[in-house]
Amino acid sequence: MRKITIVGAGQAGLQLGLGLLGAGYDVSLVSNRTGEQIRSGRVMSSQCMFGAALATEAAAGLDFWPGCPPVEGIAFTVPGPDGTKMLDWSARLDTPARSVDQRVKIPAWLDEFTRRGGELVIADAGIADLERYAAGSDLVVVAAGKGEIASLFARDETRSPYDAPQRALALTYVTGLTPRAGHSAVCFNLIPGVGEYFVFPALTTTGPCEIMVFEGVPDGPMDCWQDVRTSAGHLARSKEILARFLPWEAERAADAELTDDNGILAGRFAPTVRRPVAVLPSGRAVLGLADAVVLNDPITGQGSNSAAKAAAGYLDSIVEHGKGDFDAAWMQAAFDRNWAYAAHVTAWTNAMLAPPPPHAFELLGAASQVPAIASRFVNGFDDPTDFANWFMDPDLAARYLREVQPVR
Repeated sequence: MRKITIVGAGQAGLQLGLGLLGAGYDVSLVSNRTGEQIRSGRVMSSQCMFGAALATEAAAGLDFWPGCPPVEGIAFTVPGPDGTKMLDWSARLDTPARSVDQRVKIPAWLDEFTRRGGELVIADAGIADLERYAAGSDLVVVAAGKGEIASLFARDETRSPYDAPQRALALTYVTGLTPRAGHSAVCFNLIPGVGEYFVFPALTTTGPCEIMVFEGVPDGPMDCWQDVRTSAGHLARSKEILARFLPWEAERAADAELTDDNGILAGRFAPTVRRPVAVLPSGRAVLGLADAVVLNDPITGQGSNSAAKAAAGYLDSIVEHGKGDFDAAWMQAAFDRNWAYAAHVTAWTNAMLAPPPPHAFELLGAASQVPAIASRFVNGFDDPTDFANWFMDPDLAARYLREVQPVR
């Protein structure tokens, strides 16, 4: 039986490990925290997952939360200079999305991993540990995006246009938010020059909730979390931002309360693509997965989606390789297979971080009048490869507009 060690027990590492167990591999999983430590700790992400990513979980037998509040669509709003809605439209997703707090998901999956026969190792792995794992395994996959081992993977300058954080990020998990009228949705608000705010239903440790996500342009008025010291202060700052820039969202959040004192997060990071193969001091190679090698800003909500799809892709590559050596050339090929998809996610996400070009604003404006445009944009969150066909290029955008806009 082939032995595979995975370092990192997030969405990607756990999903890959569980998939490999199902395919008959001997799998060790290294986590720097126990399930209980994760469950009782601070929130880690917003993790709204769309249909295709959810399908990869279901294929691995990991669809544990069918009762999670659904996210049935996406609503898009741009405020005007006078504080009213300059753009405001919505469309349904073909397949509802779901968001399960990783404090709920990861402990349950860790339990399932050991139940299915995997070896769980609780350790804060460093380079010396990787050497030991590599010596005793046919393959080592690194799915941890932070710490000493993350620095092993060199930054790919050609695929990383930003060398500094592009947003000041914050999460606020709340209850008591007034539900959106009509179908449930990610309510995405784009505030030109200031940043973005989106909010959507989710399932957390205390039950159903809503997750507020703030994306502030650096040094702008939404880059304002540095002096917040308490969970109550974090909630208050969240409401202050809404009152200042998005009065309709402030009204919904008037009675909002934190789900728990750990339901908050603030920070920032630079979007980065890294080279997927790292060579240890011994000369042995290890393979990077998900955030360890492709780290995108959360503005497009693709983090957990990309992690799930990368895990599914690596699973296929490993199983298809049979008894072949997992050498550096194979590792690069496995990453390249996933990059064929991830490149679209990265390009679209990086584009959304920049001021929208005229053709993008024209498309988003036309979506309020042409339902087909709104539907295509909304369902692109499930399959971002489609944006290259119409949204990312001004000539393709113009052609698409001619095709779908009614003749006047």
